[in-house]
Amino acid sequence: MVKADAYGHGLLPAVRALTEVTDGFALVELEGAMALRDAGMAHPILMLEGFYQADELPLYAELELTPVLHTMWQVDALVDAHLPLRLPVYLKLNTGMNRLGFNEDEFAAALGRLVAADCVASVTLMTHFADADEARGIQHQLDRFRVLAGSRELPVSLANSAALLRFPEAVGDWVRPGIMLYGSSPFPDMQSATALDLRPVMTLESELIAVRKLAAGDAVGYGSSFVAEGAMRVGVVACGYGDGYPRHAPTGTPVQVSGRRTRTLGRVSMDKICVDLSELPSTVGVGDTVTLWGGAGDMYLSADDVAAAAGTVAYELFCALAPRVSIIEVN
Repeated sequence: MVKADAYGHGLLPAVRALTEVTDGFALVELEGAMALRDAGMAHPILMLEGFYQADELPLYAELELTPVLHTMWQVDALVDAHLPLRLPVYLKLNTGMNRLGFNEDEFAAALGRLVAADCVASVTLMTHFADADEARGIQHQLDRFRVLAGSRELPVSLANSAALLRFPEAVGDWVRPGIMLYGSSPFPDMQSATALDLRPVMTLESELIAVRKLAAGDAVGYGSSFVAEGAMRVGVVACGYGDGYPRHAPTGTPVQVSGRRTRTLGRVSMDKICVDLSELPSTVGVGDTVTLWGGAGDMYLSADDVAAAAGTVAYELFCALAPRVSIIEVN
């Protein structure tokens, strides 16, 4: 999965890193598929929501893209397009997520039309699990998928990251790892990224640009939401929600300064975050490195921990990284 600019990691760098170890790539954005073909990438490209307009189909043929078909108008448009080559397609079944996909009364008709069409090279059956990262699991959807698919001997694509790690019975013919590729756990409440031996790909770093001393009763930031109970040192970090750090992250969100874990204080501003330096050595000061998430070894701060403190998930942290953040690629 390299949708959403490879979960905020950069589409082309991520694809270059994964080209030798994957059989194909999947995304949503047609512009991303065009960029991959322009870069010379010849792997299969799966378009997870298929085409949005019938007039996109000639470009699908030119780029040899594989559409996911989830509604009857897409099936009809593909068959009626008379493309110059046969495209492989994925036919998505709704087994309980209730977002995209064919219900039982639609599936047989859609599959029948595709199998009879001369524009289809192959059909792969697909569904998406709603609870692979939850206690309920996937069995109810897997059973539903088997009922819908019946005895048809077609390749299947079932497992996302959570199902791939938890449910080997859902591996099928094609798997769709996403968040696990980028070093975060798809179920952090059950198992951490460290326990799963997943290593972070992205490190968000900045530095201290100021240090202040507070007395008891002094407040920090907009709304004075944090008030010091006694004397303390506070560091100001050059990072904020304008860089993609979650504005709703509360006081106490974990952060690392010079490799030592501490916490944020007060509201996150557009360009600045305040952090607690009280328990850190007095030598920590302006210019020292601040790790908002990521890192390596003993300096590792899980994006899952930051996300949990902010009431969100690592997916959102990664995807929210702003264009103004400088990117350094490390091999």
